[in-house]
Amino acid sequence: MFKNHCKIAWRNLWKNKVFSLINILGLTIGLISFMLIALYVGDELSYDRFHKKADRIVRVVQHARWGSNDLHEAPTSAPFAPALKEEFPEVEEAVRISTEGGGIIGHNDKKITANDIFFADKNIFAVFTFPFIIGDPNTALASPQSIVITESIARKLFASPEQAINQTVYFDNNFPNKVTGIIKDVPGNTHLHFSALRSLPENYEGSWQQFDVYTYLLLKNGVDHQQLERKLPAFADKTIRKRMQIDDYKMELQPLTSIHLHSNLAFEIGPNGSISKIYIFSAIALLVLLIAVINYVNLSTARATIRIREIGVRKVVGSGIRQLAAMFITEAVLQTCLAALMAFFLFILLLPFFNVLTGKELAIWRFGKGATLLGLAALAVLTGVMSGAYPAFFLARFKTIPALKGHTGNLSNSALFRQSLVIFQFVITVVMIVGSLVIYQQLQYTSRKDLGFNKNQVFTLHIHDKKVREQVTALKGELLKNNLITGVAAAGNPIGNNDLGGFGYRFEKEDGSFDPSSVVCEQLMIDADYIPTMEITTLTGRNFTAFSQSDKFGAALVNETLVKKLGWKQAVGKRLRFNMEGQDSVGERTIIGVVKDFHTYSLQHKVEPMVMIMPPAAVMEDNLYVKINTARTPQALAYLAAVYKKFDNNNPVDVSFLDQNFARQYGAEQKQQQLSLIFTVLAVSIACLGLFGLATFTAQQRVKEIGIRKVLGASVPGILALLSRDFIRLILIAVMIAVPIAWYAMSHWLADFAYRIELHWWTFALAGLMAMIIALFTISLQSLRAALMNPVRALRAE
Repeated sequence: MFKNHCKIAWRNLWKNKVFSLINILGLTIGLISFMLIALYVGDELSYDRFHKKADRIVRVVQHARWGSNDLHEAPTSAPFAPALKEEFPEVEEAVRISTEGGGIIGHNDKKITANDIFFADKNIFAVFTFPFIIGDPNTALASPQSIVITESIARKLFASPEQAINQTVYFDNNFPNKVTGIIKDVPGNTHLHFSALRSLPENYEGSWQQFDVYTYLLLKNGVDHQQLERKLPAFADKTIRKRMQIDDYKMELQPLTSIHLHSNLAFEIGPNGSISKIYIFSAIALLVLLIAVINYVNLSTARATIRIREIGVRKVVGSGIRQLAAMFITEAVLQTCLAALMAFFLFILLLPFFNVLTGKELAIWRFGKGATLLGLAALAVLTGVMSGAYPAFFLARFKTIPALKGHTGNLSNSALFRQSLVIFQFVITVVMIVGSLVIYQQLQYTSRKDLGFNKNQVFTLHIHDKKVREQVTALKGELLKNNLITGVAAAGNPIGNNDLGGFGYRFEKEDGSFDPSSVVCEQLMIDADYIPTMEITTLTGRNFTAFSQSDKFGAALVNETLVKKLGWKQAVGKRLRFNMEGQDSVGERTIIGVVKDFHTYSLQHKVEPMVMIMPPAAVMEDNLYVKINTARTPQALAYLAAVYKKFDNNNPVDVSFLDQNFARQYGAEQKQQQLSLIFTVLAVSIACLGLFGLATFTAQQRVKEIGIRKVLGASVPGILALLSRDFIRLILIAVMIAVPIAWYAMSHWLADFAYRIELHWWTFALAGLMAMIIALFTISLQSLRAALMNPVRALRAE
């Protein structure tokens, strides 16, 4: 029986080439979209699951609120890990990771810049699974100044991993580390991306309030992390909360496998994904595939009148509803399998381009050959059954005698169902068009918005050598000798990387007393040239004075957001106090100026209160900001490199443009915009294929009517309007339904940005107009052909 169904399905497919081709193309596009997104989503959901003990690993993070301050941070302080292990028997291991181990690493005459090197406790390999090529994971980081490098680093510095073991590599200022192990490169699907691990001193200690390490716990078998979390308030009361002197404080235990998609805290160890984006892309995959399925359903039910006599004859010779339904479903599955075969080969061709768009290194056999092929087969069969189920039972239910006479009966319900599906298709496409337009507008807004400083043709240069930092004044003077360089300044951090630290200050009130609670502010160390070089506006007061000892140790600049938050009428002359780092004493500075707000983070973040001070020591001036002549960028960069080599001939010139620093923070949104645009085009293409098929069938069914109308004097535009009217009405209904859905969805998406565009009515009108024009063009292709047909030939048509 099944073999017979397959033969019939193949004959019908070959007999109706145009409609079969439309169905197969639509299903191919739907399947390839689903497969690509499914691979992306599967990779996102697999993060950190390769660790053998992943289900028992948690990360300790913290939340606090006091006064008008909020703290939601991924890092903790050094005492957390040993104290938690000692306090709670549920903890099998506690490990700390610090991200401050990177820099220039070299061996003999080979040097590379590796900023993704971490410090870690010696027991890290007892918690995480990082396979060793050479070395003993139990002892690799047991000795001070030990380093475990990845295979990639080993091949860059040595001829082979085998030659790297027990060799000595050097960091800045000749700090030596012995290579005690080589591990395989860290997989891409982890939130812990590093190229090497250095040994953290076993007795490493720090202040409870110095949040500079990431704390991970390996729980014993059978321990519920939520039950342990409920015990943490008592631990916090006698440790961190007591020292911070705040009431609203909470420690949280994050399961390792949830960090990538569910954690969005300050100072994450690396860029995380978002579960909301997974939901969005999963919905896109399902909807694009659903549009293809709808095409099949629409065309199959619309063509019911053609197959009505066939159904009557089959019923006369003994076919029941189940046999007929099975035959039609087999036909759908055959077309879907052909589409799946085409989609598989397209998948192989398009995957490299998809990897470029997503920034991933996905492989076709990412989840194994067997699982991939089985999944593809299941997807094809399931899609085929979904596509063929309704048409099968719709066609199989016709009664025998009327079917033999070619009578279909009342098909108003079927027509209404088809119309509803067309509306649903275009609701999806209009929503996706709106989404692409809004994402594009927001990204344009972020690239053009005034950030409060001039970021064009300003680049930052990290000074690796501490001796060169002592010569910054001379370096700046040498650079400014050439008119290619229009400004040079020094600072403690490059802005635009979303990694500035916070610092707690207590500020003087209007009555001269100091507020007992501190305000967490961004802190930026800058020299006197920073404000003019960056073209930042000073609102009141003055800038720092170069070489002024009183300004270096006793003055501060603040931004207008801080002034507004504190409610000051006059900020200049007010004092601020802070705890001296590593000391019990309190420092004090006087505010000498207020600057206009400028963005140090991407526009997902609002401008925070900021305090700017001069670097107390030259060693803290480790970043140069250089402004160049915009007309001669290559020559300016070459001059900079030549001058810098005079001061530091051992280290590379690490240059990054400031506008690119900010642009990188929108990488996820840019990828989302590109993917949304591509899948919107695919969704529109599938919907248009369906419209083309329905228009073709409608034109074929009304050939005689068109011929009679032309004989009676109907014009070509009139016939075009006749054939297009019903479809345009459906699309107008779809636009009206889609607008509120799109408005809600994009309002929710824009909520992630502290600074965002307004949703304008014309965006939705433009999306609806685009959908209308595309649909009208698609329908007109076939309608025009029917309208131009010779009426004599039309009247002879059967």
